[in-house]
Amino acid sequence: MRRDSSIEKGWALNKQINGAVTMKCIIGLGNPGKKYEKTRHNIGFIVIDELVKRFSINLNKTKYKCTYEIQTIQQEKVLFIKPQTFMNLSGEGVRPLLDFYKVKVEDVLVIYDDLDLPVGKIRLREKGGHGGHNGIRSLIEHLGTKDFKRLRIGIGRPTNGAPIVNYVLQPFLKQEAATLAHTIDQSVKACETWLDKPFNEVMNIYNK
Repeated sequence: MRRDSSIEKGWALNKQINGAVTMKCIIGLGNPGKKYEKTRHNIGFIVIDELVKRFSINLNKTKYKCTYEIQTIQQEKVLFIKPQTFMNLSGEGVRPLLDFYKVKVEDVLVIYDDLDLPVGKIRLREKGGHGGHNGIRSLIEHLGTKDFKRLRIGIGRPTNGAPIVNYVLQPFLKQEAATLAHTIDQSVKACETWLDKPFNEVMNIYNK
């Protein structure tokens, strides 16, 4: 039987040791489109944009409703993904792209916003539920597991009684800018550290 050449190319991109795929994947969650660029719900996009910028990478490839790129960093192949569906459908594109490149779920790190953490706080976890986050809910549904790594970034909760659905689609306040810049920097460093160290060590460093 003749193999699909596109699938063969996908396999060729993976480094294998004793048959085990070792490609890591970092996914930033958000909503596509200019109107959502600087909103709280898009902090996952904001962080991954800063991360790839520091590595001088552009997410120029498009497949399965995702923009992405693969780069070798510290002798590790890394797949960077920004789903281009809306947040509540994030898993639709991520699942087939991970399957295409044969990435294991335990090698996936997802960056997203968290209402229950104040602005300025980040938390790393090895697995967990969706906590009401529709992007994570979609990933769990499509991946069929909760066992993927997470980088949760605090966006706080509204203090003026605004509905959550409106609050998450608002930009950060000017007075939050300095704290936000530090949070983005720490989040990027946590991702960089994971490319070199076990995830439990990364948690010990950044979950303070």
